[in-house]
Amino acid sequence: MGVRLHVNVDHVATLRQARGTPYPDPVEAALRCERAGAHGITVHLREDRRHIQDADVEALRRRLRTLLNLEMAATDDMVAIALRIRPDIVTLVPERRQERTTEGGLDVVGQHDALSRVVDELQHAHIAVHLFVEPDPDALRAALRTGARGVELHTGAYAAADAEPERTRQLQRLATAGRWLRAESTTVRIAAGHGLTLQNVGPLLRAVPEIEELNIGHALVSDAVFVGLDAAVGAYLAAIAGARP
Repeated sequence: MGVRLHVNVDHVATLRQARGTPYPDPVEAALRCERAGAHGITVHLREDRRHIQDADVEALRRRLRTLLNLEMAATDDMVAIALRIRPDIVTLVPERRQERTTEGGLDVVGQHDALSRVVDELQHAHIAVHLFVEPDPDALRAALRTGARGVELHTGAYAAADAEPERTRQLQRLATAGRWLRAESTTVRIAAGHGLTLQNVGPLLRAVPEIEELNIGHALVSDAVFVGLDAAVGAYLAAIAGARP
C-alpha cells in the first residue's frame, strides 16, 4: 500500500460547537471521507472538549470501517478513555489549554519515563501508540526508546515557512529524520502531520519517502467548504499519488 491518508475531522466539530447545534456532525463527515477513499479518520479529544466530544469518538468506533486514530494527551483520564473505546491507534500529543491548536512536538526527552509508561499500558492492551515529535535527533532517539510503534513527524515549521531558504531547510530536517528513523528501525511506522495542504504535501513526500501516513485536517476541511468533502478527499489522494508515482 502507498501513503495512507488519515483525515482529521476536528474542525467539522469546531463549526458545530460554535453554535451548539447538532450539525455539522463530525461522525457523518468522517463516514463521507471514508467512502471517498480516506484510509482512516483522526480526531483529537482535548481536555477542554473544545471540538470533538466523547460521544463522537464512541460513535466513530462503532461506525468506522477503516481506522480510528485518537489524538490525546498522556493523562490518566485520557488513557482510561482510550482503554474503554479502543481506537486502532493512539497518537500522544502535547496539549495546552491556551493554545489555538497543537503548537509543537512532545517533550519526549523530559517526559520519557511517563510517556513510556503510557505507551506500555496502551500497547499491552493491543492499541498501537504513535508519538507526535519534532524532527529533532534527541526527540527521535527518545521516541524510539519508549517502544512506541509509530512516530508522527511534526511538519508545522515546514508548513509555516514562507520563504524558500527556510522551507528547504525544514524539508531537509524532515528528510534527515525520516532516513534516521528508518535506519534505526525497519518496523516503526513513520507518519507526518500539521499544516499540510495541497500545495505542500507533494514536496514533503518527495523529500521524505519514508513517510507512510499523513494526518490532514484543517486545510482539507477548509477546501471542502468550496468543493465538498468527496472532492477534497479525492484531491488529496491525487496529490499523494502524484508525489509517489
